[in-house]
Amino acid sequence: MTKSYIISNLTCLLILASCGCSGLQYSPYNIPAIPAHRVPSEFLGRSRETMQEISVSRLRQSPPIAYQLAPGDVLGIYIENVLGNPEEAPPVHFPEAGDQPPAIGFPSPVREDGTVALPLVKPIPVEGLTLEQATAKIRNTYTVKNKILRPGQDRVIVTLMRRRQVRVLVIREEAGGKENVLKRGSGEIVDLDAYENDLLHALNETGGLPGLDAKNEVLIVRGNAASGADYDRFVAAVKSCKKPCQCPPEIGDSPDITRIPIRFYPENVPNFTEKDIILQTGDIVYIPSREKERFYTGGVLPGGEHFIPRDYDLDVLKAVAIAGGKVGGGTTGIQSLGGRGGGTGGGGSNVGRAGAIGPSRLIVLRKNECGDEIPIKVDMNRALLDPTHRILVQPGDTLIMQYTLKEEAFNVLLSIFNFNFLLNQN
Repeated sequence: MTKSYIISNLTCLLILASCGCSGLQYSPYNIPAIPAHRVPSEFLGRSRETMQEISVSRLRQSPPIAYQLAPGDVLGIYIENVLGNPEEAPPVHFPEAGDQPPAIGFPSPVREDGTVALPLVKPIPVEGLTLEQATAKIRNTYTVKNKILRPGQDRVIVTLMRRRQVRVLVIREEAGGKENVLKRGSGEIVDLDAYENDLLHALNETGGLPGLDAKNEVLIVRGNAASGADYDRFVAAVKSCKKPCQCPPEIGDSPDITRIPIRFYPENVPNFTEKDIILQTGDIVYIPSREKERFYTGGVLPGGEHFIPRDYDLDVLKAVAIAGGKVGGGTTGIQSLGGRGGGTGGGGSNVGRAGAIGPSRLIVLRKNECGDEIPIKVDMNRALLDPTHRILVQPGDTLIMQYTLKEEAFNVLLSIFNFNFLLNQN
């Protein structure tokens, strides 16, 4: 192989690269794409770093001034000569909860109708009363109303022996939160005391606030199985539609589902009320995982799937670096002319070859709301200085890194030059 033959072939390569031969420009290798700076901003995604955390105090109910009785409470009641003898000390019950004082008297539950049944009198309504008010009403029933005890000589004690509880199911699909607490795919039944039956206490009992791999919302599912079945049928009908843009584009919330966002944009401050975060027996607290928030890589980059951060932005430069590619040239290319190599390409089969120019053509395949893929072209060299090409990676994106024709031609030129240089050395 003569030097003139090599030089002539290199000249052809450079001419092809500079003129942009149509046969190469529109080959299947070059995916037709829209330049990043021409794509509407609303299609490029919004920065997650502008979101703010919700105040934790909004996830709990306000503590009451005084405890009000309701069905499910168990009272400790002592009425001398009625419930208890004067010669014997009233029984004392020490509750398991450390924040509740000891209870004195015999257990008397508040029934479903809000009354308490006591000897010698009709059931006494106590629902909505405080302990002090319940004591006065019971004393009045036995003295003034029924004249069983003499006023001033009665001894009536009413205490709270056990608070009523609300039983809810908490399902967590994420794994973050408290250390050494496994939550992924877990379902746990939680009993919450009255006035602590809110979302914050339910989360605290099952591992704390949602982890980084959870979505930015918590769902509270209420209602019965019949309403849930109707909602499942509606969702199935929407998802089975083969033309998404002609069907309802979004699945609306059921009246039995309350969404509580954990992070939000400043202009969309959540407007849920305290009533929305109070839980009742039978409610389901659901924390969905964001496992589907991933992006995929191919082309010169090593093929794979990668997780998208929840609390900070991931642009194409960072995404390529995470995938194992190199952002920007590592050398000036002079050492490649000396035959030592210096590849600056991304990952993949072309990485190891000697070349001073790395791939700069990035194609981002992104789906719109109709399910169609729209290719976006990013110039990685321009993205180093131009923010309009430093677009944010969105869930489901596929990043394909390619060499441009000029980069391929220049790298081939360097390879032949290095080969010829080695022949002359020998």
